[in-house]
Amino acid sequence: MAACLLCRRVPRIPYLQGLRKNFAQAQHFYDKPEDETNEQKGENGAFQQKEAGLQEGYRLFYNPSSYHKSVWNSATSQSQTDNDEDETCLSTLAPSFWQQSNHYSVSCSRHLSSSKNTLLDLAFNKGPEPEMPSVSPYHEKPLMPDVPVDTRAFHKCRPEYASMAVDLTQRPHPLEWNEALQLLQKAAALRGSMKPSDVCQFLVDLSHLHPDRTSLLMSDQRFAMLLRYSVENLRLFTDLQLLEVLQSFVWLDMPSSHTVLELYETELSRRTNQMTLHQLLLAADLWRCTGKQAQQFLQHLYDSVHSYLGQMGVPELVQLLYIIGEGRQCPADLIHPVQQLLRCHLQQLYPEEVGVVCLGLFKSQTSISQSVVTNIVDKAHSFVNEMSDFAVVNVLKLLRFSYLYHRAWMEAMTKEVPRRAPKMGVKGLMHVTLTCSAMHYRSDNILMAVAERVPSLVPHCRSKDACKLLWAFGSLQFLPVQSPSFYPSLTEALRQRKAEFQRYPEHLLTGLLGLAFVSQFPEDLIALALSPDFVRLALTSTQLELKKDLFTLEGAVVLELPQWTGPRLSCELKEEVTELLWKFAQSECVRET
Repeated sequence: MAACLLCRRVPRIPYLQGLRKNFAQAQHFYDKPEDETNEQKGENGAFQQKEAGLQEGYRLFYNPSSYHKSVWNSATSQSQTDNDEDETCLSTLAPSFWQQSNHYSVSCSRHLSSSKNTLLDLAFNKGPEPEMPSVSPYHEKPLMPDVPVDTRAFHKCRPEYASMAVDLTQRPHPLEWNEALQLLQKAAALRGSMKPSDVCQFLVDLSHLHPDRTSLLMSDQRFAMLLRYSVENLRLFTDLQLLEVLQSFVWLDMPSSHTVLELYETELSRRTNQMTLHQLLLAADLWRCTGKQAQQFLQHLYDSVHSYLGQMGVPELVQLLYIIGEGRQCPADLIHPVQQLLRCHLQQLYPEEVGVVCLGLFKSQTSISQSVVTNIVDKAHSFVNEMSDFAVVNVLKLLRFSYLYHRAWMEAMTKEVPRRAPKMGVKGLMHVTLTCSAMHYRSDNILMAVAERVPSLVPHCRSKDACKLLWAFGSLQFLPVQSPSFYPSLTEALRQRKAEFQRYPEHLLTGLLGLAFVSQFPEDLIALALSPDFVRLALTSTQLELKKDLFTLEGAVVLELPQWTGPRLSCELKEEVTELLWKFAQSECVRET
């Protein structure tokens, strides 16, 4: 969806064991009411007075392209922008209750079969990866660890999760390297006489190896032999053995691109019709833990779920929504059943389960009815004090995606965010303010709490975090005088993360436009954004349409920096964008008449 521009003169701007144990049991539109607007006048009064003191200039009403995905690219770009849960902010397939009036929003002794051998040879005999030339003259600095967040805390809410999810905190007792060598020697001695159960047990035992030693195991030819035998025995494994081997791959941190995983996915996909619901959900969770997308298996899972809808209680529904979110897609024919199950089970959800439900809907960009979203947030609001920071942020993500203004929740945030901010990480704070921006909800309590915390988190900031924070604060007209260290610290963060803009040029444009809203123009970064090389890079982006972002940035520079002698956009590009904007304006006029 193209971004839009409008200017006007105003003031400036335990896992499988649990499965065995439980197997038998398993068979508003954003239109604030007038009275609310009046209630907020006191809080916004100081903001209005400060804004009035600025010199006369231009305010930009603008949504950058990084918040909208083109319809023709949305299906392919969903998980590619940053390989991150947080990327998709607004979907091109908007919820049914989207604000309609907002037009401007943005070696083996046995011979295996030739096919299996070929695939495994590809996996084990790859040559060294060619070195990719760096596209950036800048060295990408590593990030320091941020505040740890347990994204799977909801699994501790109910014992039922033990049979459909792996507990990553309960790693098996570590196996010593000399014990692993003995197992490998025993496997090599057995060779062709191994039964499927032997192969499974060897892999399970070896997966207990200390993580520091797994690289040694992976390079051992006897381990490669075991993997070859496991492939040959795929059809002979029981369902439980297959899941046990897959779990061993999780503990061994098997590379997600390993060819062996492709073969296991194919076999598990073939078996979905004979597996129980808990086995299906466990397999999906194990695929999630390997880091492999496993879209083939997930599709088979979703197809099979329909026959189990009547057996779905709270934990099964929550785990399914978690899997749907991690897979970044909810099949259209599952949306209605999921919505109905949410209606039935909502009041039984615990705080962390509400958080993961919101996250699953957000990540999968699943549009459900306004009433159900409202009910979910009502439930969250009823025990907001008991929710983790992670769960609270997930509720805000769902509100942002749904573009639903929930007055009670947002008012609660004016108290909760200041209380929580000093211990929150930069990603969570970014999502808090991004939601406020999307809702056009300005609260100085929220903004000041975040602004005071952010400068200390700059070493943890990705370019995306810094730029979206700048966008959110700028669009809410949070002025530099209100927190003198906020904007300088994030601007410096952009300089430190310049290398990332070679991969994600949209982030730099987002950040600079946010700064422009509050009359901040870092000339070195603007010169980078308007440089021929960067413009060329931005225009070759297959994920987003960035022409209008560049056009808007230059327009702001022309208006605010008349002395500017740095790089400028070509006349041809400016004429092209002008024509696009003119056509858009004409189409809007026709639609409104």
